[in-house]
Amino acid sequence: MKTIKRELVLCLTLTAFVFVCALAWGRPFLSAGSGTGMTSAQQQSQTTALFKGTVLRNGEEFLLRDTSGQVLHLDDPQCAEDFEGKAVTITGELDQQKMMIHVERIESATV
Repeated sequence: MKTIKRELVLCLTLTAFVFVCALAWGRPFLSAGSGTGMTSAQQQSQTTALFKGTVLRNGEEFLLRDTSGQVLHLDDPQCAEDFEGKAVTITGELDQQKMMIHVERIESATV
C-alpha cells in the first residue's frame, strides 16, 4: 500500500512539474483556443497592423522577431529577402492561428 501511495504522489508531482513548465514555456503547449476566451471567428478575423522587429531567415522561410521577442512567420519570402538581418516595420495582417503575417509592405525601420 505504501508503494502505491508513493508512486501516486510521485506521478502527481511529476505531472504538476510538467504542467508548470508548459505554462512557463508558453504558447507552443497551449492550444489556440484554450484559456483565451476568444471564439474561432474572432481568432480568424484579421486587421491590418504595423509590426516592428528584425527579419530573420530559417532556410527558405523568413521570420520577424518583433520587439517583444515573439517570432512571426512572413508569407512573402521574396519581399522579405532584401531585409534579412535588418530592423523593419511591416504593414500586414496577422493570422493568429498560423502566427503568420500576410505582408502588405516592408520598410526599413527609422532609428
